[in-house]
Amino acid sequence: MDHKDHHHVDPDAGDRRVLAAIAVNMGLTVAQIVGGIVAGSLSLIADALHNFSDAISLFIAFGARKIARRPMDAQMTFGYGRVEVVAALINYTVLIVIGLYLLYEAALRFADPQPVSGWIIVIIAGVALLVDVVTAMLTYAMSKSSVNIRAAFLHNVADALGSIAVIVAGTLILLYDWLLVDPIVTVMIAGYILWQSFRGIGPVIRILMLGSPPDIATGSVLDAVRAIDGVTGIHHAHFWQMEEHRAALDAHVVIAEGRWSDADDIKSRIKSALSDRFGIEHSTLELECARHTCGEPTELGGRGHGDPDMH
Repeated sequence: MDHKDHHHVDPDAGDRRVLAAIAVNMGLTVAQIVGGIVAGSLSLIADALHNFSDAISLFIAFGARKIARRPMDAQMTFGYGRVEVVAALINYTVLIVIGLYLLYEAALRFADPQPVSGWIIVIIAGVALLVDVVTAMLTYAMSKSSVNIRAAFLHNVADALGSIAVIVAGTLILLYDWLLVDPIVTVMIAGYILWQSFRGIGPVIRILMLGSPPDIATGSVLDAVRAIDGVTGIHHAHFWQMEEHRAALDAHVVIAEGRWSDADDIKSRIKSALSDRFGIEHSTLELECARHTCGEPTELGGRGHGDPDMH
């Protein structure tokens, strides 16, 4: 990742595409549920539930984008950008619940196979596949720069694969009257949903837990600060992601003896190095004279266990 390349929420881009994706997914959900009930197909209903989760996830993503554009205020001094990360957490959590529910329903269908109408499955799943592809195309570009939209986009990718699997299931039922293929495909859809969700939710939790950016080595950042002329040490460092693409550093920096008159220039050079080398635009640095440093300083975090000590 190029740390000089920063992404921000575009005030205008994508809203119409997201709204269009919500509309087509809601319409498709209704059609699939009706078709699944008529055909007696659990896999088609599974695909419908996933499409419904797509519509909800896109709605949440749309709302989060709107909120993220609000300017910072006295209540939210960092702004509202992190709401997109919260929206992604909600979406992934919903996906996990849906995946587990589908596994439960599939287990019941394995125990008691039900008659299924293959033609209805194939026709409706074919329409669903077309809608899934269109929806994925509407959100693909935005998914590259937003964890929020990426979560919604993954819903659609999983749906497209699910629709293909349902088409295969319907075809096998038509050709061989193999009823167990319906719960088998349901398990495949659920497994893919859970796999993608657990992959995606980890980075989201990392951001909300104030973890350091995964693509920037914390040690390299601290070494870069120590290498600045006039710096003899850095401690009480806090390194985290304010949002998906905004890293921040909070630290105490020790200025060498006899260099206090250069402190402002040293701090400026530190900030330039952080920005140019690592893309860290937000840094809060507390400068200390080498003769009066913190007692028993720790390299990371504050004084003692759990003390945020964020200046």
